[in-house]
Amino acid sequence: MHIANINDAKTNLSHLIKRALAGDEIVIARTNEPLVRLEPFTRDTSPRVGGQWAGKIEIGKDFGFTNEELDQLFFQPFAPDAS
Repeated sequence: MHIANINDAKTNLSHLIKRALAGDEIVIARTNEPLVRLEPFTRDTSPRVGGQWAGKIEIGKDFGFTNEELDQLFFQPFAPDAS
């Protein structure tokens, strides 16, 4: 484990990052009191799962468009106001 004080970390950040990527444990400290650990970022590769909001959201009763109204809103050419 390598402990670097904040000033050392500022000066040698690139070097500390290389060491962390190589597997060294890097701890950044203030007056020799450990504060944070520098470690490689690992991506979450687990598959996304949906459905967490199922049954938790209710659409208001006044929210409603007919299919024709939706078609008109989204699929008709845009005609700017003549005013």
